[in-house]
Amino acid sequence: MLNSRDLTIATLLRVFPGRISLTWGMTLCETGLMALIPLFIGFAIDGLLAGSALELFRLAGLMGILIVVAVIRRIYDTRAYGTIRVELGKTQAARSHNVSVSSLNARLGMGRELVDFLEQTLPAAIAASVQLVVSVVILYAFSPILALAGGIAATAMAAVYALFHHRFYSLNGALNQQTERQVWILQKRKTTPTVEHLMRLRRLEVRLSDTEAILYGAIFFVLLGLILFNLWFATIELNNTVGATFSIISYSWEFVESALALPITLQSWSRLSEIMRRLNAQTASVEAAAQ
Repeated sequence: MLNSRDLTIATLLRVFPGRISLTWGMTLCETGLMALIPLFIGFAIDGLLAGSALELFRLAGLMGILIVVAVIRRIYDTRAYGTIRVELGKTQAARSHNVSVSSLNARLGMGRELVDFLEQTLPAAIAASVQLVVSVVILYAFSPILALAGGIAATAMAAVYALFHHRFYSLNGALNQQTERQVWILQKRKTTPTVEHLMRLRRLEVRLSDTEAILYGAIFFVLLGLILFNLWFATIELNNTVGATFSIISYSWEFVESALALPITLQSWSRLSEIMRRLNAQTASVEAAAQ
């Protein structure tokens, strides 16, 4: 099915549009329902305080629909993306006559990461984008100042990630290069090369982890400022009911959770960019490169 096409995210989207569109459609439906939960909880709180249970029943109905959609989506996802993984693996194997077993073994795993991105990371990013928009709209309805604070936080967060993109790309490239050598090294059945290989993997993984820690520390600092500001503004500057205040804080936190999907997605894309370059490059065997 993939024929002679480049093995990229765009190719998978063109070859399997039906399967991917359906699962993404269900993801959007699930996300839209999920985004309404805090608002309906706020309505239920105010309704119960006023002696009415109608809003509570509406909340229960919304949650029931959400459960049905979420279960169906997960059942379908596994089957749809499983088929894509098989087709991608078959194509990689067919094109790898001149690639060493060590490299092919590593690249089959890397190829699966492309499908993982479509199945997990990208739908999560789409869902986060919907939640982000819904959060900003609802916060704006309470006060434009709350929405403005969210916009400033999102801009600052994107700027922070931009400083780390090149480092993520280069570290993932070095890690993938070392991973491609693994089977070849293990075939030697010698302790010293194996230990050296494992230590190199560890050093690269530590450097990646340290970079992630610094990045997320900076991003959480920005988002913590947003939560504290909106909490202060909602309770001191606005004259709201208890339910409305709860909704403001809930959507501020939902904004934070959604915003965190941005660096996760960008970090995954940095890694996949290097993987796609590697999968489609006409490279010599890893053994020859290592000699």
